[in-house]
Amino acid sequence: MPRLHCLLRRPNRVAALVLVAGVLRPAAGDAQTIDLSAARLVDLTHPFNASTVYWPTSPAGFRLDTLAWGPTEGGYFYGAASLATPEHGGTHLDAPVHFGEGRRSTAEIPLEQLVGPAVVLDVSGQAAADPDYRLTREDVLRFEARHGLISPGTIVLLRTGWGVRWPDRKAYLGDDTPGDASALRFPSFGEEAARLLVEERGVALLGADVASIDYGRSMDFPVHRIAAAANVPGLENLARLDELPETGFVVVALPMKIEGGTGGPLRAIAILPLE
Repeated sequence: MPRLHCLLRRPNRVAALVLVAGVLRPAAGDAQTIDLSAARLVDLTHPFNASTVYWPTSPAGFRLDTLAWGPTEGGYFYGAASLATPEHGGTHLDAPVHFGEGRRSTAEIPLEQLVGPAVVLDVSGQAAADPDYRLTREDVLRFEARHGLISPGTIVLLRTGWGVRWPDRKAYLGDDTPGDASALRFPSFGEEAARLLVEERGVALLGADVASIDYGRSMDFPVHRIAAAANVPGLENLARLDELPETGFVVVALPMKIEGGTGGPLRAIAILPLE
């Protein structure tokens, strides 16, 4: 694993496949088993419940209604429920069609975009001093000076430190006025950084531990529009980014496969090699 860890310091798809292959072990015949003893899994997903944070203008939140719960006439336990949720809330994916007419819907996103090598760009220090901080082109170039160019197909995650504020709506969003998104304050990607990552580097996904890949005060959502134009989805309200290194891991980000959807609830994990 030390050799693999060194390889993964260069974020590229070959290294990602090596890591994934490292947890697959040949078994009897042509079958394979999964051996996670060589890897660590980090759940990047906030649970969905009554405290889940949604955009202030969302008409509804998460709802789980019990349909059955308890013993049956046959003597066994049975539980079932119905759920309802807007597409955009909690840990979720923004499909390109969310801000790009004619772009891919949630169900149309290729799996190759949702599984791959990932990097973390850390602006938690800047964000602590400025809640309106936006990742700059210079921030990205400084990262690349340390780690090398970000390769096409990389999943880029932005760590702002805002995840520790979840699910305190006012602390997390900067304002908790119902139905009003005009006074939100939280950091995120900046326009020029997004152009570098999406248009020049060809990344697969943009993700962040805040409620939007545009910063809270944005009224015209340039990062969403830049990403959508290139069919690049966004991941929002990610959890536990503080547990990830800057490079050397793989992300699996699988949303609910909603036909025609503009987004959907997401279960995202990171796979890290053991030291």
